[in-house]
Amino acid sequence: MAEATNPDATSIPAPTISLPLGLDILRTYSGALISLEIVFGGLVWILVASSNVPVPLLQGWVMFVSVTMFVCSSTYLALFLLGFADKINTDWNFMDMMYHFIALLFYFAAFVLEAATTSAYAGQVGNTTCISRPSTNIITFLDFRQYSINVVATIFAFIVTVCYGCSMFMGFKRWRK
Repeated sequence: MAEATNPDATSIPAPTISLPLGLDILRTYSGALISLEIVFGGLVWILVASSNVPVPLLQGWVMFVSVTMFVCSSTYLALFLLGFADKINTDWNFMDMMYHFIALLFYFAAFVLEAATTSAYAGQVGNTTCISRPSTNIITFLDFRQYSINVVATIFAFIVTVCYGCSMFMGFKRWRK
């Protein structure tokens, strides 16, 4: 005799996941990109913080985005590494695409603001900071150390932005299938 199935148990759809769970996620391009987003995003956070945030109006957003996306990307990767994504009933392909789209918008804005802070560097003459009114109307008082740190932070913010863009594109391809 066949067992009768409970109709309530069969009415809930299974979650839609195209990415593997466990350590296999790190063997995919998406897992590698998420890992790069975490590493380079953490470096952006560390570099901007180590420059003592000389322009808090602009770099406050950069700090917010880098810290928030670092935590969110780490949590997102942990969901797949620990296998919890299989237990949460949602369309993970759509969630992946939307998460990376929002992160791309946030990080692009952070990259532009970090680049604006860096480009407003007035330069140095001898050991004194040259103060002039730049054409950007942003007057910064960066010493050469802060300028150098912000240049590297701008480069890493660009790399993270590209990683989020690639992840969004791959998520879009998975969602459309």
